[in-house]
Amino acid sequence: MFGLTKKLHIYIALILMISVLAGCASGGTTGTTDSSSKSASGNESNAAGSGADEQTRVIKHAMGETTVKGTPKRIVTLFQGANDVVVALGVKPTGVVESWVQQPVYKYLRDDLDGVTQVGQESQPNLEEINKLKPDLIIATKTRHEDIYDQLSQIAPTVVTETLFDWKETVKTAGEAMNMKEQSDKLLADWDARVADFKDKMGDRLPIEATITNFRADQVRIFYMGYAGKILKELGFTRPPGHDEDTWGVELTSKENIPDMNADMIFNFNSGTETEAIEKNYKDWTSSPLWKNLDAVKNNQLVQVDEVAWNMGGGYTSANMMLDDLYKQFNLN
Repeated sequence: MFGLTKKLHIYIALILMISVLAGCASGGTTGTTDSSSKSASGNESNAAGSGADEQTRVIKHAMGETTVKGTPKRIVTLFQGANDVVVALGVKPTGVVESWVQQPVYKYLRDDLDGVTQVGQESQPNLEEINKLKPDLIIATKTRHEDIYDQLSQIAPTVVTETLFDWKETVKTAGEAMNMKEQSDKLLADWDARVADFKDKMGDRLPIEATITNFRADQVRIFYMGYAGKILKELGFTRPPGHDEDTWGVELTSKENIPDMNADMIFNFNSGTETEAIEKNYKDWTSSPLWKNLDAVKNNQLVQVDEVAWNMGGGYTSANMMLDDLYKQFNLN
């Protein structure tokens, strides 16, 4: 009897031990499950944070509205001002259009655009090459690309500026589309500070009436409120009657139009790669008595300026290059 009781106690003890071990095992499993849950929860949190970086934004632009996801990494720029501005924002674009002069890209951008793929000309971008680059953002301009906007939009989200020559619009549009508004706002604020400094240093010398002239191989132009015209106006210069029209300018049809150039100062740049033809055209026009009778010419206020800084670049950095020229011209440094 005593032996039976002893065996019964052993059985009970074994059962208790098994229960305890089972409980421990159960607790261990629970602990692992909790840890996995926390890990999963953490991953979800990280995913949520990543999702925040991938939020979609609706960008309003000259051709309507475009939805852009997160911060684009592969950006294709289809006009010179956009090439300039994207670099000024500290980003190396994936594809750019060829420059008009100093090909394949303007000298002041060559280091920043070294190795970047060319996607054709500004006036005729290569859609096949653009598609090969798999961009996640295309920056275009209505002036050049209105007719191919739908095709561009099928390749990647595309934002479009209204004009080629309003560099501030390009900065704002690019900054919003690239998810770099803070950086683009700073560029504009830095520019405003330089403009204020220029005006302050110029003092009573402003306003100065100025004309912007341009000689090419086969034509002569006066630039009105295009790229350089808008900058001059902002800096406190005035323009002759009619030169403040909200358009790029006018092509002169004959030397009889030379008096339309008259102003206190003339800023001139010659454009193109046909050097001999350009020089011949320039000499032909400037040998005219009408040219020699212009106030700026008579008073030695004809200033030759760089065509890239004053017209071709069309962006933030080139605008500062133009302003650098004016600081030097008026001995403000």
